[in-house]
Amino acid sequence: MRFTRGLKDGLPISLGYVPVAFAYAIQAVDKGFPPWFPILVSATNFTGTGQFAGTNLIAAGASLAVLLATMLVINIRYALMSISIAQKLESGFPLWKRLIVAFGVTDENYAVAVRQPHKLSFPYLLGLMGCSFCGWLGGTALGAGLNSLLSAVLVGETGSAYYTIIMSAFNISLYAMFVAIVVPPARGDGKLLLLVLLSAAASCLFYFVPALHSLPAGLDIIICSVVCTAVVALLFPHAEEDESQAPSEEGEGGGQ
Repeated sequence: MRFTRGLKDGLPISLGYVPVAFAYAIQAVDKGFPPWFPILVSATNFTGTGQFAGTNLIAAGASLAVLLATMLVINIRYALMSISIAQKLESGFPLWKRLIVAFGVTDENYAVAVRQPHKLSFPYLLGLMGCSFCGWLGGTALGAGLNSLLSAVLVGETGSAYYTIIMSAFNISLYAMFVAIVVPPARGDGKLLLLVLLSAAASCLFYFVPALHSLPAGLDIIICSVVCTAVVALLFPHAEEDESQAPSEEGEGGGQ
């Protein structure tokens, strides 16, 4: 029953992952990688942003150090999400189950999991994360296969033009997903809106300033991520809760 509920909650996420994974596979094959490459990456990694960035870095010939540093900066948030989910797990979670759950932690899976009013069971998380992972892996396989098919069917000058248009349309889906994730919460959160604007401004600097644009591939992502988040953190430090006032406030408010 809990596994079925997890599948039901994971189905919308799975459907949303399919076009993004499709675009990832198309972009990877379009950069010269064999069709099995994006499928293998999606089977061993469950991070859309990391996969796009990592594949682009590999295609650009970035060093292993830059690749590792970029993946660390992009994916380190999953460590915090995993710690948060660990607080809601049922008792009796062995290490091997925790490893499986950790692999399935994504932004969307985390958002659904932490909103559950009950303790998180392994069957529920397996259904939730397994369903979304199947959508991601299936979308990747579909994109890798259709890319080869489209490139074979659309031949000639006219076919190449149609192929370019189709590939460009699919590649935009990733940015559309980011806009859908970031813009709504930024409209009601001044700090997040400032972070978005700073990140956009920093990205423009790295793109249009020749000296910055010539830096090694991936280094711009690291610098923009670290500097922009540090600026917002310094401007809006997290207020420490007054523990001495907590009991009295809980008593007066009735607790939550």
